[in-house]
Amino acid sequence: MAELQQLRVQEAVDSMVKSLERENIRKMQVSIPRPRKSTAKVKDRKDEGARPPNGQGLMFRCSASCCEDSQASMQQVHQCIERCHAPLAQAQALVTSELEKFQDRLARCTMHCNDKAKDSIDAGSKELQVKRQLESCVTKCVDDHMHLIPTMTKKMKESLSSIGK
Repeated sequence: MAELQQLRVQEAVDSMVKSLERENIRKMQVSIPRPRKSTAKVKDRKDEGARPPNGQGLMFRCSASCCEDSQASMQQVHQCIERCHAPLAQAQALVTSELEKFQDRLARCTMHCNDKAKDSIDAGSKELQVKRQLESCVTKCVDDHMHLIPTMTKKMKESLSSIGK
């Protein structure tokens, strides 16, 4: 029974993460601005078709353009590439942090269920009764946390949309 509840949560979280990745994070990779050029010679140069017609891969093109500056030091190129990838790294950190908080809350809830079951066993309750109580408690934890997913998703989408602006 606990495995079924775990699967329910895992499928819902996986679906949420796929949606965030598809609808928000991928778009960030497409719309990250090109780096600021450091030399006047490069500033005057036109954007020689560096952007594909549909805008795909701008984050990677941003990184590639960092390498085009032959006057830049290795450290400057590295910092430029990091700036290109910073919004994506920030987005990934945000999603990871929110998922960890969600997982911690769910774990605390299920630990409470385990503690109640142990207390019931110690008080002399029958094993079958305790097992049913535990399953019911874990199911309630999962149900309660499943209801949090839409709000958590909305919050993350709002936060993701503000990254890099």
